[in-house]
Amino acid sequence: MIFKAKAKYVSTSPQKARLVADLIKGKKVGDAVAILSFTRKKVAKTLESLLHDAVANAQSIPSAQQVDIDALKVKDVIVDMASLRTRKRTMPASLGRAFRFVRRQSHITIALEEEKRS
Repeated sequence: MIFKAKAKYVSTSPQKARLVADLIKGKKVGDAVAILSFTRKKVAKTLESLLHDAVANAQSIPSAQQVDIDALKVKDVIVDMASLRTRKRTMPASLGRAFRFVRRQSHITIALEEEKRS
C-alpha cells in the first residue's frame, strides 16, 4: 500500500528541493529522517516534516491492516514547480535601473511504501 503526503507552495525553488529529495529516495524512513536532520539546507526541515506527515498517514489506517513503520521506505519524492505562484521581485541596479528576478515556489509529494518481508 502507498501512503502519500503533499506540501504546496513551499518557498524554495524546485531545483534546490530536488537536490535534497534525491538524497532520501529509496531509503528506509528511519534512515531518511537521519539524513534530513543532518542536511544543512533550508528545505530539509520541510521534507522532514512532510515525511513525518506521511508516516502519520500510514499509522491512521484502520486496525485491520496495521502497517509496520520500520518496514516503510520512501518510494518516491516528486518536486514540481508551483507555476501560478512565482513571485516577481526587483533588485536595485546602478544608474537608477532595476533588475527583475523571480522567487520560485514548489509543490512536494512524498510517497511511502511498505517493504515486502520474505
